[in-house]
Amino acid sequence: MNDIAAKSNKSVIFLVIVASLGYFVDIYDLLIFSIVRVKSLHDIGVTDSEIRTKGEFIINMQMLGLLLGGLLWGIIGDKYGRIRVLFGSILLYSIANFANGLVTNYHTYAIVRFIAGIGLAGELGAGITLVSETMSKKNRGYGTMIVAVVGLFGAVLANLVSKYGWQNAYFIGGGLGVLLLLLRMGTFESGMFKQAAESEVSRGNFMILFTSKARLVKYLCCILIGMPLWFVVGILVSQAPEIGKELHAAQPLSAGTGIMFTYIGISIGDIFAGLFAQLTKSRRLTMLVFQLLSVVSVILYLNAHGITDTQFTWLCLFIGFSVGYWATFVTIASEQFGTNIRSTVTTTVPNFVRGALIPITVLFEMFVKYFAEHGYKETSLIYSAYIMMAIVTVVALLALGFLKETFSKDLNYLEEEAEASNATIAS
Repeated sequence: MNDIAAKSNKSVIFLVIVASLGYFVDIYDLLIFSIVRVKSLHDIGVTDSEIRTKGEFIINMQMLGLLLGGLLWGIIGDKYGRIRVLFGSILLYSIANFANGLVTNYHTYAIVRFIAGIGLAGELGAGITLVSETMSKKNRGYGTMIVAVVGLFGAVLANLVSKYGWQNAYFIGGGLGVLLLLLRMGTFESGMFKQAAESEVSRGNFMILFTSKARLVKYLCCILIGMPLWFVVGILVSQAPEIGKELHAAQPLSAGTGIMFTYIGISIGDIFAGLFAQLTKSRRLTMLVFQLLSVVSVILYLNAHGITDTQFTWLCLFIGFSVGYWATFVTIASEQFGTNIRSTVTTTVPNFVRGALIPITVLFEMFVKYFAEHGYKETSLIYSAYIMMAIVTVVALLALGFLKETFSKDLNYLEEEAEASNATIAS
């Protein structure tokens, strides 16, 4: 019953490395648009006054692709295996990356980012599912931590490569995906999935999440606890040039630099979060501590009037560290559900969190418009950011309160068998 006993340590280590590099390329491509947004849109003819709003539309198209792709790859992972998702997803977003380097107009740009989003959606969920099902329950937290830490440095590479031109940055991203495809030839399928495949239980049935109220609440809570992270990265850091103007920054703030140092901070935070969870044997406590810390970091950022480049760098590191619970958050989702639906959940949850940036952006823009129309145009972004951070944090904390601890939970079970006990939802 224990898959780890059937695999050598060498094979498990190789699997963790491959999953880590996959997430590395995933993060590179996920963030490359935010890094090259201003330059690329300017080069294809978007006016300066429209760069922020049209950039939001393109990133939302990418997030919509992630939403749809999360469902697609999650179901494929549970029905046909995690390995097929690892190959199919990276092939699609590698092709999209090459196409992105050739776009010449705004609408094509948005369509290609939508396709890239579909491809990106499968990478993290399949990787985390494989690692969680292959490693022992005592050590799987370390495995998922390594995947997240290595992967998040893709943001660093994306920022460095962007200095050589936005088209080249997309071409290089596509090339990295092709290289990763070759490396994945040596990966193996999860033993838990093979056991589930031999049973008669339904696999990859997304609708099973809606057949039980407790299961649906649990699933929604898994999504809601991750919302603050993507608000911070997708709006507060990505729109650093515009927010910097309202803070009367000494020099124009760079979104690329902000994203790079934020993700360095996230990587460091993921290490601390992972170790803290292992020490306390509680992922819920880890999420609580880091979510409260993220509120402090955002308050410091939005109060940094006259901010300098150096201060911005250190703030981004701290902001990143405070939201460095991504690996913990995805692991929580993976541990909540049975093998026959685990890939669907672990793939859709992080992508629905990313996709939540769409309604978050819409609500954020409503607040921006409101404050601009009521005499606060020069500080509309800052006031709106305060309100949105408060909303997503309160929602996340309430959702966290509904989830029970799953640190030492045995994952080798089928979801239908657990329905009656509702073992992982708070009573």
